[in-house]
Amino acid sequence: MAFADLGVTMARSKTTKQSTVLESYNPATGEPLGSVPVTSPDEVAESLALARRAQRRWASLSPGERGARLKEFSKILLREADDVCARISAENGKTRQEALITEVLPTVDLINYYGKRADKFLKPKKIPLHLFKHRGSYIHYVPRGVVGIIAPWNFPFAIPIGETICALIAGNAVVLKPSEMTPLIAAYARSAMIRSGLPADLFQIIQGGPEVGKALVEAEPDMICFTGSVNGGRKVAEACGARLIPCVTELGGKAPAIICPDADMERTVSALAWGGFANSGQVCASVERVYAPASIHDDLVNRLVKKVRELRQGDPSSFDTDVGAICLPQQMDVVQELIDDAVANGAVVECGGNADSRSLGYFFEPTVLSNVNQNMRVAREEIFGPVIPIIKVDDVETALEYANDSHLGLTAYVFTRDRRKGRALAEKVEAGTVMVNDVMSTYGMPETPWHGIKNSGIGFVHSEDGLRGMCQMRHVHYERIPGIRRELWWYPYSRKTYQGIMKLMRVAFSKRSL
Repeated sequence: MAFADLGVTMARSKTTKQSTVLESYNPATGEPLGSVPVTSPDEVAESLALARRAQRRWASLSPGERGARLKEFSKILLREADDVCARISAENGKTRQEALITEVLPTVDLINYYGKRADKFLKPKKIPLHLFKHRGSYIHYVPRGVVGIIAPWNFPFAIPIGETICALIAGNAVVLKPSEMTPLIAAYARSAMIRSGLPADLFQIIQGGPEVGKALVEAEPDMICFTGSVNGGRKVAEACGARLIPCVTELGGKAPAIICPDADMERTVSALAWGGFANSGQVCASVERVYAPASIHDDLVNRLVKKVRELRQGDPSSFDTDVGAICLPQQMDVVQELIDDAVANGAVVECGGNADSRSLGYFFEPTVLSNVNQNMRVAREEIFGPVIPIIKVDDVETALEYANDSHLGLTAYVFTRDRRKGRALAEKVEAGTVMVNDVMSTYGMPETPWHGIKNSGIGFVHSEDGLRGMCQMRHVHYERIPGIRRELWWYPYSRKTYQGIMKLMRVAFSKRSL
């Protein structure tokens, strides 16, 4: 796999007289992968200006035409999918199979889904007026202009490129700031888009840390999409609010899994293992709390521990590896600290519990904790690592109470054989998405909205309304019956007019007319 075609160097130096360089490393091996120059604040403003000029011509195309243009990018991804998966795995540390099923496949699907339906989703929408029948109204959707995207490192392809595709199909230009931990895969994506025929200025990438994200907001794009921590989201939302820039924030999660006594234990255990350890637990929708009634608790723990001990952790580039590396080195310390705190307060490490020191890279053992209580930090703070805490409860009602006892509300999971009961229980859980007998996968279903409540974010992406959210919603109100010289409520006022309107109101809203 070569990065030379992206214009990056293999030099290890961080700074030159001309610019600062951002180096990317393979978290599984520690080897350098390449580097990109850090974008200066002046260059951020210039990128925004170039994107704004390119957007005007792009917006003149219909949504369907824009979707057709992006179909060419999809074709490149299909041809180069194996290489793309290898690039993602090398830079992020997730396994090759996870790179395929959680990054590349959902992106290809999203391009095709919205490309085929964009004209339908973004066509003007008539508003039936129930009272003023002589007037008409409709909504039409106008591109916002330039959308700024500040993306995370845990899904360095699916999140930023998926949001980029939605913004472009909606008629916008995009300025993307990828995570400083994963700059190279974003550079590849832009290169591939340009090769597909997309105007080069329409999709800009700026590289660097938080200071570059700050410069992007200060350059005043027409919308910001931010994915990251709760604290980072607050800062972005505050900066956008000061400038009245619309923003969407997808922040942290602390997803609970409520296990009902009648749950299919085999499916439940398999779901929990994947939901807790896919991408080494570095998923905002990861299973981070399991609530198990006493009647099934011990069986669940034993089955899950057996399953987890069978997982193969190691080289993410191997097709036989189940659990890859930790992308962010500092996260190793966070995970260990939360485990140590739990153990100090009575939790039991059923398996795992430590960093894997056998490699030069960053690996943390898949960990299952039992004897956890609701007040432990590991049950309340986002772990963002391969740890599943299991909390024994008296009954499902207590599990629901504990599940809702969180400042976060992104995703949640319910396991039961009773489908009606499962949906009823899911409706009581305080989360943006609640899945029954499944985990995490709805982000890869573009029909469904992805959003959090509480401190897990504002706004949403995906779904029909997510695409419309990339546009300004404008309302046009017009006359249906020509020749009416003035409306009844216009000047001049008079007693006669007052009495006439009063009479019409009483007739229209009397019990008989209702």
